[in-house]
Amino acid sequence: MRRGGITEKTVRFLAETQPATPCLVVDLEVVADAYKLLRHYLPLAKVFYAIKANPAREILALLDRMGSSFDVASRGEIDLCLHLGVKADRISFGNTIKKEGDIAYAYEHGVRLYAFDSAAELEKLARVASGARVFCRILIDSDGAEWPLSRKFGCSPEMAVDLLRQAKAAGLDPYGVSFHVGSQQTKVDQWDSAIGRAARMFTLLAETDINLKMVNIGGGFPAHYRGDVPGVERYCNAVMAAITRHFGNDLPEIVVEPGRSIVGDAGVIESEVVLIADKGLGDGKRWVYLDVGKFNGLAETMDESIKYRIETPADGGPTGPVIIAGPTCDSADILYEKTEYKLPLALKVGDKVRLMATGAYTSTYASVGFNGFEPLKTYCI
Repeated sequence: MRRGGITEKTVRFLAETQPATPCLVVDLEVVADAYKLLRHYLPLAKVFYAIKANPAREILALLDRMGSSFDVASRGEIDLCLHLGVKADRISFGNTIKKEGDIAYAYEHGVRLYAFDSAAELEKLARVASGARVFCRILIDSDGAEWPLSRKFGCSPEMAVDLLRQAKAAGLDPYGVSFHVGSQQTKVDQWDSAIGRAARMFTLLAETDINLKMVNIGGGFPAHYRGDVPGVERYCNAVMAAITRHFGNDLPEIVVEPGRSIVGDAGVIESEVVLIADKGLGDGKRWVYLDVGKFNGLAETMDESIKYRIETPADGGPTGPVIIAGPTCDSADILYEKTEYKLPLALKVGDKVRLMATGAYTSTYASVGFNGFEPLKTYCI
């Protein structure tokens, strides 16, 4: 089986259970293997699983048993962790955009690690999370990422230095620096310059008796979609080489926040072909409409950024070019129009097709009921 493909256990579950489509099936053994692999190749790092990638309780419980910590973005994700018995000292409130009431709630429940990237967010933390450890997120280039991050998060390293000084003056513990090289990052060397900037911040702040302790390298390690990507070992080796090069023997605490690389390859969406149509435009392209689309799980097809592999029961025969769309009556619900996809000419309405490596950012992006379509159902096996 190609990494990111369908496991025998998933095939068996779909055949025996025949769940209504669309549905997401996550093989927990694949999740466990991905976590073990990351820990093997990056043993010095603390893993904080990014819950936003897939918050299924079964996944969180598994990772909790395996010793993972958790990166949360909201009060709801904090509650999810606490209800599962995760200790508050294994939770990082990594969203830089938080309501003051939610910071206070987290603090009251024992969370002591917080991200920020602005003076206004720092002021909130100082008011309701006295003494908490805080880390400042810096802006960096996300070239090479198939799902790039915008300027919404982070500030310049120069501003971050000043903000961390303000954090100490405000009674907080200036703990470290974070960054994110973009999701589904395809370039293994993309962490190097960011780690270099973080190291310079450590040096500058040490001159004023502020000794940072942590570098949070974010996520970015990829899942396996249509394009080939290096193995996780190459990313981990590149990260450790960069940290050693820029920090020497005085290594900081290293935090990594994987999401996609932990759960992406573990998931398969099964979908039904609702309609196959010829528009009469003479372009030779059939329109294939699935019962899953942008609004019930496949939001990352926006701008055709994430390109999922699709398997059909007619694979192996002649194929032809297609445009693939979802089921809703919204013209934006087109998955792939510019990217070349070819599907079997024998494909027919009612066939079940499978989208590979869909364990991350699918169930969580699904709407609560646009057009009356139910959210994507998840089965963890």
